[in-house]
Amino acid sequence: MSLAMLSLRHRARLGVALGAMLASMPAYAQTTAAPADQTGAATADEGETVVVTGSRIRRDPLAQAAPLTTIDNADIARTGLSSIGDVLQRLPGSAGGLNSRFNRSGNNGNPPDGGGVGAGSAEIDLRYLGSRRTLVLLDGQRFINGTAASGVPGAVDLNAIPDSMVERIEVLRDGASTTYGSDAIAGVVNIITRKRQNGFLASAQVGAYPQGDGVTQNYQLSWGHRDEGAGVSFVAGVNYIKQGSVFAGDRPYYSFPNPGATACTTSCSSGTPNGRFLVNNPVTGVGMNLTLKSNPLTTPRFDPANPTGANSDFKQFTVADRFNFRPYNYLLTPQERFGAFINFQGDLGDSVRFSTKVIYNRRTSDNQAAPLPLFVGPDAGNGNLLDTISIDRTNPFNPFGVTLAAGNAGLARNYDFIGRRFVENGPRHYSQEVNTMYIGSTLDGQIPIGAGTWYWDANVIYAENSAKQVAHGNVNAANLARALGPISQCTGSCVPFNIFGGAGSITPAMINYVTFEQRDRSEQAMVDATFNVTGTLFNLPAGPLGLAAGYEYRKQIGSFTPDPIVAAGLGSDIPAQATRGGFDVNEVYAELSIPVLKDVPFFRLLEGSFAARYSDYSTSGSRTTMKGGLSWKPINDLRLRGTWAQGFRAPSIGELFGTPSRFDGGVIDPCSDFNNNGASATVKQNCIARGVPANGSYVQTNQQLPILTGGNRALRPETSESWVVGGVYSPSWANGIGRLTLEADYYTITVDNAISSIGADVLLANCTQTNDPVACGAITRSTSGAITQIRGLLQNIASLKSEGLDLILSYRSPSVGAGTFGLTWSSNVLFEYSTTLPTATGSSKLERQGTERGDQAYPRFKSNATLDWSSAAFTAALTGRYIGRVTEPAYDNRVMHPILYLDAQVGWTPGIWDQRLSLTLGVNNILGKRAPDCLSCGGFDPTTYDLPDQFGYARIALKF
Repeated sequence: MSLAMLSLRHRARLGVALGAMLASMPAYAQTTAAPADQTGAATADEGETVVVTGSRIRRDPLAQAAPLTTIDNADIARTGLSSIGDVLQRLPGSAGGLNSRFNRSGNNGNPPDGGGVGAGSAEIDLRYLGSRRTLVLLDGQRFINGTAASGVPGAVDLNAIPDSMVERIEVLRDGASTTYGSDAIAGVVNIITRKRQNGFLASAQVGAYPQGDGVTQNYQLSWGHRDEGAGVSFVAGVNYIKQGSVFAGDRPYYSFPNPGATACTTSCSSGTPNGRFLVNNPVTGVGMNLTLKSNPLTTPRFDPANPTGANSDFKQFTVADRFNFRPYNYLLTPQERFGAFINFQGDLGDSVRFSTKVIYNRRTSDNQAAPLPLFVGPDAGNGNLLDTISIDRTNPFNPFGVTLAAGNAGLARNYDFIGRRFVENGPRHYSQEVNTMYIGSTLDGQIPIGAGTWYWDANVIYAENSAKQVAHGNVNAANLARALGPISQCTGSCVPFNIFGGAGSITPAMINYVTFEQRDRSEQAMVDATFNVTGTLFNLPAGPLGLAAGYEYRKQIGSFTPDPIVAAGLGSDIPAQATRGGFDVNEVYAELSIPVLKDVPFFRLLEGSFAARYSDYSTSGSRTTMKGGLSWKPINDLRLRGTWAQGFRAPSIGELFGTPSRFDGGVIDPCSDFNNNGASATVKQNCIARGVPANGSYVQTNQQLPILTGGNRALRPETSESWVVGGVYSPSWANGIGRLTLEADYYTITVDNAISSIGADVLLANCTQTNDPVACGAITRSTSGAITQIRGLLQNIASLKSEGLDLILSYRSPSVGAGTFGLTWSSNVLFEYSTTLPTATGSSKLERQGTERGDQAYPRFKSNATLDWSSAAFTAALTGRYIGRVTEPAYDNRVMHPILYLDAQVGWTPGIWDQRLSLTLGVNNILGKRAPDCLSCGGFDPTTYDLPDQFGYARIALKF
């Protein structure tokens, strides 16, 4: 029986068994780490050492040498956000990722990484290297990857972690594959859970936009008890979060695909309620591009002598006839999350500690797209039966008097494309239910050896994530083919289908016969067992030589099961096939902390570090990575540091086992209308050589092109090399005016053998501009010149580079009569982000810094600054978020101007009830700034920018 098939009862029994197994092992007590302060290092009692993110060696937290950013409870509360994913995506070094501003189900299909759409998910992407290259941990241990009911993702869904259990978040801005294994190329996000609490904490927050939509509710309750005498600590909590929707149609500026537009352009869809008919005149054989003059019509009239004349219900199709799909789409997707957790720690006698955590999280979310654009014909690009449908002359609604043949079954092709917006069936609506369960148990202790102490811990985790999705609005292609075919074969329950009439001409009986309710599901499961030991080998003149070593075994399985009708290739929306696979890995690691000099001139401290990890994957072989670092304090106030690290990322389940699926990419074909689009003579010649009509008659029907994507079991692990060089300056001369810290870190990360598919835009450019055979071989065109498929299967083909600079300033004033002031200013300067892909004659380098890709902006400069003030009864904070200018290469480098968001928050803790009550009011985007227009995004980029308008919220919190 697979892990994913275990019943709930068996899962619960497994968790109890894991805890009992660990509790039965001998152990020695271990000192407990204390929570972190706002400077990013864990705090501890005097003389206490702890484990901090980025190293397994216990050390004084004030001596932490790694570039680490800590976001504590106060920081999270100050944002007014109800998702830790949204909080992390505001970091200047974050590139965004999936969030609730994405509304992609049914619009784009399945991305090439096999991870599915990820509807309702929230991910974190550091250094623009993708969420799959950022490792997310929970208390230093791996968390289960998400599920999307449309694939098998290779990244953690942050919405699967209950917000009420988060104590703080540590973000390591350095590669850490030697410490944690695969995926830690760009950095590590370690979510530290709440383990110590006495009494109840409760809070309720409600927020909305001025229009009254996007209403968000966030309710949290937790209770904890700590018995120092018995050595027992227990924390349990629940949270309920509900986020309302915002429709594009409710924001006039975004109610058309081009922001600010008031009428359709070529960005609107050719799938209209009045239809678009690219058919040959049955008498003259001349191609026609028609639509209906009016609607509704049951059976339109057609006059072959004058197709657009008075005796015909057809006219020439123009841009004005295109369909505006935008109002149906969400700008903010609705979702509900219920989370619950238990954290228990207990000393078993004088020399053992046992801890366990149990997490359950349930998310329901929705995505929506406009009513289905039902496309049939050889130029439709569905990649299934719909492309070969012939509409029989006996169909009672066929006005042309002849069979419209797709060129198969021995009939000569006489039509290219028919598009009809299926408005009678309503919008395509996708509802997800995602359940996450996580059970982790730990036994840790310490062993006195000689004059030192060795600490060890053993951990066992079982986790699973499962998702179900119900989609409304799909069509069974087999039933549609029968309903459009010979009337003699449309018997029994079959109802002839009217694809030619206008809106309202498709009856409920027709709808019931050709449509179906699509049900997809996906799941992932993980078992992880680790053992770690750390201590001092011996003392050197400059200090103890520290060692950490350990072993990890991990098994992950995942599957995606689309609806049987979709899997059979008979759906009319995004096609997909089932995916199933898994892997296991055995790993060992060792880490050294080497003090070299201490308390000598110019060397208040000089220490080195070295780490190595060996990983053996059942799917992709073995890999050894190494890391070295140096930390130097020439004076007490200044620490200089540098690390060199190798990294790797093993292919994910979706990347290895993902079956071919379609992704509809927003790409413009350079061969479309090449006589009027400014194409060069070379481009025209190369287009004609690939079958595009020489007269330039081919015009792309839609801005999205069908791209075939899929996994590859021959993929090898990605490898990386990173350098981080920087320092921290904490001047003692500033102690009289407060606490001041300046931090700067330069980084460069290069990823080789990166798993990627060559982008459709790159393939088209290479084929049309240089006639590159590799690129041209991946593109299939019909006899009319239209692209019916672009093949973009995953390969180890890319090289990525991310280079930049992090700058952080923090200041806290001494206490004065009115309270204390603080300033935190964090910035990221992006020097380079580039992708290098192979061509037939070498390679092609694409630099992204300072540009917008269409679903990701790469600003050269991003900065956040927060000025806050606090006293015994009042708090106030003003936060500025600056995003630098970018350009859109896809639109002649049009400029997207920089933007500055301002957020404000005030809080009051009245003197009643022992100050157990606090009230907070806040407004995000108080100036109501609108994101810069992004034509390649269909409005604005949801990975980088906020929704327009202010978001106001109120919160009440109580301790008792």
